Amino acid sequence: MLSLDFIELDHLPEGVLERPASALYQYFQGPTLIHLQGRDKRPLVVSVLQHGNEVTGWEAIRRLLKLHYRHSELPRSLLILIGNPLAAKHRLRRLDDQPDFNRCWPGGKEADSEYTRLFNRIHERMRELDPLAVIDVHNNTGLNPHYAAVNLIRADYLRLASLFATKVVYFTMPAGTLSLSMSEFCPSLTLECGQAGEIHGTDHTMAFLETCLNLEKISTRPIDSEAVHLFHMVATVNVNNDVLFGFGRVPAELALREDLDKFNFCELPAGTSFGDLNNPTRQPLFAYDPEGVDVTGDYFFFGRGQVETTREVMPSMLTLDRRVIQQDCLCYLMDRIHYEFDEEVTGPDPLPEGIKRSDRPGSPPSV
Repeated sequence: MLSLDFIELDHLPEGVLERPASALYQYFQGPTLIHLQGRDKRPLVVSVLQHGNEVTGWEAIRRLLKLHYRHSELPRSLLILIGNPLAAKHRLRRLDDQPDFNRCWPGGKEADSEYTRLFNRIHERMRELDPLAVIDVHNNTGLNPHYAAVNLIRADYLRLASLFATKVVYFTMPAGTLSLSMSEFCPSLTLECGQAGEIHGTDHTMAFLETCLNLEKISTRPIDSEAVHLFHMVATVNVNNDVLFGFGRVPAELALREDLDKFNFCELPAGTSFGDLNNPTRQPLFAYDPEGVDVTGDYFFFGRGQVETTREVMPSMLTLDRRVIQQDCLCYLMDRIHYEFDEEVTGPDPLPEGIKRSDRPGSPPSV
């Protein structure tokens, strides 16, 4: 059973770096903060396994420490947050009796519970430690490029993100994520590192974490608008819970394309089909904007036996995993943001006056 409190350690348990994510339940029964001291005492926070089947973060951490710091001092203190080792044991995003851990942080929409109170305590503890940055490592279940996600559009946040990828997503939904809750206090990134188990994702993440550990500070100098391609998450798409769905040629009310995830990060024209409708009497999908307003009609049309886009859209996180779709969503929809900074940004304002934006004509506002 999950311990609904967290523990703190000042060392790595003996032998833990030799163990895969699926074996960490033998060392940790619930969320755990591991403090490893470095020359610079201001820590870098790295969160892994908030979703138990997203193992790249743990693989990158254990390889980094084994290869580079088993016998030498870290250049900066490292605070590792182990999220959900019990779900990792079963290689699941979460257990059936658990909420999504990355929706339980302060500011989320989860009802008050032992879980939300637990993550509020962890949040307050991490704030006390005044981290240089918070890095939350995730995987996708569908085909996606590697990208970073930020919750504030500021020069220093984007500069840190650009060290991982040129593709950067700005999001304020879903609520209750670790990065969103910590972004008010320090640069916070969500890393999307491709599919779990891909060696390239582990290598890329390990190299990025090594870079972060060796940063003296995160520059607030303006970043060139060509250094990152910035996107804004404008809608979450869910499959109707009352609709039977599948992929390919299946006898289901909603038969989604079996190659649907190839659309991730592609600018799709109006009229693109996501799949076939075999029972048009029930609405198959719902799209909601960041305020929870139903905007399905702004993006989809269901009148010709197909799920068709009504305007140019760019999806991300499209997945073919039915369980993930039911536990989370089918995908997110994004718009491009074109921006430039006029001056160095150092204040806490999430939308400083030094930022100019022009969205693609016809797009919803970005902020």
